[in-house]
Amino acid sequence: MDHAAGMPVDPRVFEAMKPYFVENYGNPSSSYSFGASAKNALMESREKVARLIGAEKPEEVIFTSGGTESNNLAIKGVAYRNKDKGNHIIATTIEHISVINICKHLQKQDFEITYIPVDKQGMVDPEKLKDAITDKTILISVMYANGEIGTIQPIREIGKIAHENQIYFHVDAVAAVGKVPINVGEENIDLLSISSNDMYGPKGMGALYIKKGTRIQPVMQGGGQERGLRSGTENIPGIVGTGKAAEIAQEEMETEGRRLSQLRDKLIKGALNKIARSYLNGHPTKRLPNNANLRFSYIEGESLILGLDMLGIQVSSGSACTSKTLEPSHVLLAIGLAHEEAHGSLVFTMGKQNSEEDVKYVLEVLPGVVRRLRAMSPLTPKEMLR
Repeated sequence: MDHAAGMPVDPRVFEAMKPYFVENYGNPSSSYSFGASAKNALMESREKVARLIGAEKPEEVIFTSGGTESNNLAIKGVAYRNKDKGNHIIATTIEHISVINICKHLQKQDFEITYIPVDKQGMVDPEKLKDAITDKTILISVMYANGEIGTIQPIREIGKIAHENQIYFHVDAVAAVGKVPINVGEENIDLLSISSNDMYGPKGMGALYIKKGTRIQPVMQGGGQERGLRSGTENIPGIVGTGKAAEIAQEEMETEGRRLSQLRDKLIKGALNKIARSYLNGHPTKRLPNNANLRFSYIEGESLILGLDMLGIQVSSGSACTSKTLEPSHVLLAIGLAHEEAHGSLVFTMGKQNSEEDVKYVLEVLPGVVRRLRAMSPLTPKEMLR
C-alpha cells in the first residue's frame, strides 16, 4: 500500500516495450528504414501522452528521465530563458522536494522565490497567490495534487490568474496524471511534469508538456533531440512504455478511480472509527482517489511502518524522496501540524493490485499495532490504556 514510492509495470506495458530492446533497436535519428521503425514508435508514444493530458499538438510533449528532470527543465528552463523579464518565481510550501531544491538552487543565482502557504487541509488560496505577484514574476509553479496528503489544488483558477498577468504556469502533475482527468488547455497550464512509473510505466522515464510559444532554455546540451530541449539518444523502450501506460490510463482512469475511491473511503472511515485520536490529513473530498494519509496521536509513524511490515503490509510515512532524513515531512509541517503530530502520520497509497480484502486486513490489524505502540509510549495518557 505504498504505490506513491513505486508502481509495478503493467504487464501490457512490459509487452509493448519488449520488441524495442532486442528487435526494433534502431536509432530514431537514423535516415534508413531500421531507424524509421523507432521514429514511428516515438511519434505514436508522444501522441498518446498528448491525448492523456489534452495537449493540442504531440510535439508539445518532451520525453525525459522522470518527474525530477521534467521539473528541472521546466523551472530552470523558464528562469534562465526569461531572466531579462524578471527574476521572481512563486511556488507553494508543499511542493515536492525536487521543486523546493530547484528553487533553493535558483536563489543562489539571484532569483527571488516566494512560497505561498496552504491551509490546514493543504489547499492553496488563489487570492494569496495573486497578492504575491510582482512586476518581476516570470513563473508560478504549483503541484496538481500532493502525493503525501492527496489534496488536489484549484489549478484552473491559479492558471487563469497566471495568464491574466502574462506569467508562465508550471504544474508538477506527477502524483495526479493517470489518476484524475487533466486538460492542459482548459486549465491554463503552460508546462506540466509527468512521471511514467506513477502510471504503471517504466521507472526512469517521464515527460514534460511545453505549450507552444513558451520560452524555455535547455539545461542539457547535446545533439538536439526532442526539439533541442532534451538532447541524447531517445530511450525508445522506455518511451514506448510511457506511451502505452498513458493509453491504458486514459482508457481505465474513470473505472479504476471510482474503485480506488471506494477502497480509500472504506479505509479512512474504518480507521477513524476503530482507533481513538486518529485523524485524516489533507482535504476530505478534494483528494487523489488512492490516497489516505492518517495521523495517530502519541506514536511515531516509523514504528507503525515496522509493525505493519511484520504483518505483511507496506506503507509510508511520507515521500520516498525525503526518506533519507529524520526530519518530519515538510508537507505536514506546512499544514500546521506539530513535529510530534507529523511524525505520527502514515500514508496509504493504493493501486491496481489492491482489493477490498487488503483494506479489510489492514483494518483488522492496524488497531492492535496502534494499541501496542501506545502502551509503550510515555506520551500516551493513562486513561487511554485502561
